[in-house]
Amino acid sequence: MDYADVCVLVPTYNEAETIAEVVADYRDEGFGNVLVVDGDSTDRTRELAEEAGARVVVQSGDGKGQAVREAVEKHVETKYVLMLDGDGTYEPTDAPKMLEPLGEGYEHVIGDRFADMRSGAMTTLNRIGNQIINRAFALIHGQDFGDILSGYRAFTRESFLQMTLTSDGFGIETEMAVECAKRGIETTVVPTTYYPRPDGSDTNLHPIRDGGIIFLELYRRAKTNNPLFYFGSVGLASTATGLGLAAYVAYEWVVRTVSHEVIAVVSAAGILFGVQLLMFGVLSDLILSLHREQMKRIQDLEGESSDD
Repeated sequence: MDYADVCVLVPTYNEAETIAEVVADYRDEGFGNVLVVDGDSTDRTRELAEEAGARVVVQSGDGKGQAVREAVEKHVETKYVLMLDGDGTYEPTDAPKMLEPLGEGYEHVIGDRFADMRSGAMTTLNRIGNQIINRAFALIHGQDFGDILSGYRAFTRESFLQMTLTSDGFGIETEMAVECAKRGIETTVVPTTYYPRPDGSDTNLHPIRDGGIIFLELYRRAKTNNPLFYFGSVGLASTATGLGLAAYVAYEWVVRTVSHEVIAVVSAAGILFGVQLLMFGVLSDLILSLHREQMKRIQDLEGESSDD
C-alpha cells in the first residue's frame, strides 16, 4: 500500500508526555500524513505534535467520538485511515499488518490488544470488563470481533462515512463495531501489541462511568440490529418477575389463606407486559430478517446490472 493514501489519525487530550514520540515513530515508519485532533489540551500537546511533524487541528466539540467524526468528515482526504491513541500504548511497527487487509478487500480492521498484552498494560478490573463487553457484543450482535474496545483501527474512509455514529466519548469504538456488524462492513481482526502507559501519562478513561456508557450503547444499538434481544430481554425479565409474584401470591393463599390482591394485579400486569414485549421482539426480528433479504436482493441486482 502506498502510505501517501493513508492518514494516521490521533485523537488527543493532554498527551504531552507521549505525543511527540508517537508522531515521530509513525513518521519513521513512512507515514508522512499524521493528523492530530486535539480536544483543546491544557498542556503542550499541540505544540509538541507540530514540532514532531504532525498536522494539528483543534476539535470544535468535546470527546474522542466527536473528534474522530469531525476529523474523518472534514480533515481527512485520503482513502485509508489508521486510527490510534496518542498515549504510546500501540506498536508503530504493527501498522503495516493493520493496513494489509484493506488492500485485500476488507473495509475495517481491529487491532486485538489481547494477542500480545504486556504486563501492566491493563488493570485486572479493565481486563475483566473488556472481556464481559466483548462477550456481550458477540451475544447481542452475532459477531466476535475479539476486542471491540481497541483504539487501534484501520478503515477505509468510505466505509466510515456509511456508519451512523453519534457517540461523543469513548463509546465510539463500540459504535463502530456495531455499525460494522449491522451494515455488513467487511471486518477482520489483527493481533497487535499493547503496552502500559508511560510514567507521567495519565489516562482519560474512567472505567466505571465509561464502562456503563459502553454497556448502554451496546444495548441501545441492539434495537435495530437484534430487536429480539432488545425487546426479549426486558420481556423475559418482566414475565419472570410476574411469575415470581404469582407464585408468592399462590403460596400465601394456599398455605396461609392470605390474599394479596394488589400484588396479584401487579403480577398479571408484569406477565402481560412481558409477553407483549416478547411478541413484539419476534415480529421485529422477522421484519428485520425480511428487510435484510430484500436489501441483499437489491445489491445482487445492482451487481448484475453493473456487470452488464
